[in-house]
Amino acid sequence: MSKGAAPIAAKVRGSTSGLKPSQLKKLQRLAQRRYPSQGGLSREQVREVAGLTHEVGRQLGLLIDRQGRLEMVVVGEPGRIVIPELGRQRQHSGRLRGLRLVHTHLGQEGLSEEDLMDMVFLRLDSITVLEVDSHGTPGHMQWAHLLPANADAKPYTVSKRQPWDRVDIDFNAQAEALEEELARRQEGIALQARENTTLLVSVGTKPRARLEAELDELDDLAQTAGLHVAGRLVQRVARLNPKFILGRGKLAELEVKALQANAGIIIFDGELSPSQMRNLAQVTERKVLDRTQLILDIFAQHATSRAGKLQVEMAQLKYTLPRLVGQNRALSRLAGGIGGRGPGETKLELDRRKVRERITRIRKELDKVRKHRAHTRSRRSDAGVPIVALVGYTNAGKSTLLNTITHSQVVAEDKLFATLDPTSRRIRFPQDREVVLTDTVGFIRELPEDLREAFLATLEELEEADVLIQVADAGHPELEEQVAAVDAILQDMGLEDIPRLLALNKWDTLEPEARQRVLNIFPHGLPTTALDKGGLEDLVQAILKRLPA
Repeated sequence: MSKGAAPIAAKVRGSTSGLKPSQLKKLQRLAQRRYPSQGGLSREQVREVAGLTHEVGRQLGLLIDRQGRLEMVVVGEPGRIVIPELGRQRQHSGRLRGLRLVHTHLGQEGLSEEDLMDMVFLRLDSITVLEVDSHGTPGHMQWAHLLPANADAKPYTVSKRQPWDRVDIDFNAQAEALEEELARRQEGIALQARENTTLLVSVGTKPRARLEAELDELDDLAQTAGLHVAGRLVQRVARLNPKFILGRGKLAELEVKALQANAGIIIFDGELSPSQMRNLAQVTERKVLDRTQLILDIFAQHATSRAGKLQVEMAQLKYTLPRLVGQNRALSRLAGGIGGRGPGETKLELDRRKVRERITRIRKELDKVRKHRAHTRSRRSDAGVPIVALVGYTNAGKSTLLNTITHSQVVAEDKLFATLDPTSRRIRFPQDREVVLTDTVGFIRELPEDLREAFLATLEELEEADVLIQVADAGHPELEEQVAAVDAILQDMGLEDIPRLLALNKWDTLEPEARQRVLNIFPHGLPTTALDKGGLEDLVQAILKRLPA
């Protein structure tokens, strides 16, 4: 044996308790064989494996690489077999593992659902079952392998049961052809693109149409973060799975979709618990994010001021704190890239004490920011200049409205959360009225609590406002839900008593019938087009009527 080589006995895994020494030696000798790609096993090997299965009275599994070497012998129970951790070989999201599994069943039973799930989750080249009767005689064989993406078919194909001596398929050629097909469908996707390719997942008890609509918003968030969305999966359930959030069947479907799409990231709509995130990352072997992480990443990309960066770091650290439970593979997948960038990214490996100390320091710095802004607001109040604040759902057009009214050049993009730091401009309205117009961060449904607290310094601008202009995207299919979400947040902040106007922005995107429908729903709404200053006269007059004398 060469230096450093593993002993043959190390090849045997699983339920070996109770086996005789002679039986263990026979299992160990299996590792000395070379197994043909054509047919999977030679005639002598089929008889040997069937005889051993009968002798030990348990299922046996052989994990074979593409050179015909046996990587591992797995001993199961009479009715099932559990494949242990296989390590990190060939860990590329668009490739198979390079191992095929041949295992035995006691009795005339073909591939089970559990067998197929193992093939999917382990990304095996193929899985084959050899039936063994009560006399140790080999019977039929059946095999399965994954398929490229096809909307009209299952993600895998299962052969018919055939007598073992009539199987002549070349399993290596089949696996290599599948990888070539996957590569062809992914042609032109560079490594960076693959790492930024994602699948979106929504699981919940709400009606399916509602889940789909919320997934549309997650799609917008993912694109704002710079991701390429390659597919989506929706599952409506009566109760969420506490371990994986998804059922095992849907989880297998998700894994196949990720393989077919060459996706390196999976994003769940909603917030995952620390244990769910670890379990999913271990099973899928991909980066797993939730909606909160995605929003935090967008904030990290868009934060420009010192205060904005502090607020992002605060939210990142508070999110990370309960997830610092050990240096495992799930945690390592949270670091770097989407969901792990920004001022707080280097803090992911700190222990809880250091994270808490950093949070305390940030709170003190943010308190200084609040005091400074409070002093600025106080000076404005002493000067008798009223404050008009723009609020609303993210990407409703608040910054564009500010630019048009004040002739400013505030960054305004067709992206979610393009504005994070409050921007104020003093302008003179008709009748020689001076006002301060303030743009604020956009709201979003189910805003994470930690994020809301971290941005309190920004949202405090609203408390001093004399008038709130709630800007809504009149052409958005979720207009009513977005207006309701903003109403709920303002009420939670105790701002419902401040005079408020509803600006139905992007009015030019609606057809006449749609305009009438929107006005029926919001009869007090003011149609506006932020890009057209001439169309803002009604809004300006409405603001003047609500300003203090």
